[in-house]
Amino acid sequence: MLKKITLLRERVEDWTAYPFSVPTIASLPEISIHSRIAFFAGENGTGKSTLLEAIAAHYGFGPEGGNRNIRNDTTEHNHSTDTLVRALRLSFDKRTGAGFFLRAESFFNTATQIDKLDDPIENAGIGPPIFPSYGGQSLHTRSHGETFFTLLDRKFRRNGLFLLDEPEAALSPQRQLSFLLLIRDTLRHYKDAQFLISTHSPVLLGYPGAQIFSFDGGHLQEIDYEDTAPLQIVRRFTTDRDNFLQELFQEPPSLFEEPDKQ
Repeated sequence: MLKKITLLRERVEDWTAYPFSVPTIASLPEISIHSRIAFFAGENGTGKSTLLEAIAAHYGFGPEGGNRNIRNDTTEHNHSTDTLVRALRLSFDKRTGAGFFLRAESFFNTATQIDKLDDPIENAGIGPPIFPSYGGQSLHTRSHGETFFTLLDRKFRRNGLFLLDEPEAALSPQRQLSFLLLIRDTLRHYKDAQFLISTHSPVLLGYPGAQIFSFDGGHLQEIDYEDTAPLQIVRRFTTDRDNFLQELFQEPPSLFEEPDKQ
């Protein structure tokens, strides 16, 4: 189980360069993890996915998702966190090397790589077919949400470190509830399973007993579920929608540039 995440500050060469230009990353304290499920929460751009990607790379997972056997790497952007990877120390009480990294942003590329690995001509004699472990057919033959949940169901019911970057991007609210059940069943049956999830979902954040680390405000801190911004926003929207929207639309922020006046 992953117990601590430490930024070795002496290994940082340039604090002005990304990703150390992100305030929460630059001020990263030692993170102590005592739960088998922990969440990274925070607004876009606060560094939660950046840290998760660096943890995945440090552990040996492919930069676009997958496990140690699937290392798809199609863009130079995948290496933007390399300096952070080199400056991290991950401390385990037991490190199995098993697990999976599910990255919503590049999941299409991972599914394509799985297709290539299962191609009988391109990979003849390299190893047995791998489609059976992914539901018996290409992940591209299903809808985006079905593909996600098939992968979760097939690859996450075992021991290992499971890293997920915004899995709610492909899951309906009902499927998010199903995912909570999958997490519960996995943690019950596999004592060396652990989940670390970056999310905006108030549904996922509500998992009982989970640690929640907030990246908001330029520094990382552990918070309670009731203090998470996604929950507070959704709660107010659903309980007082009319007033909420009236306030929002009264002086809305400018989302588009004003058209030139002729």
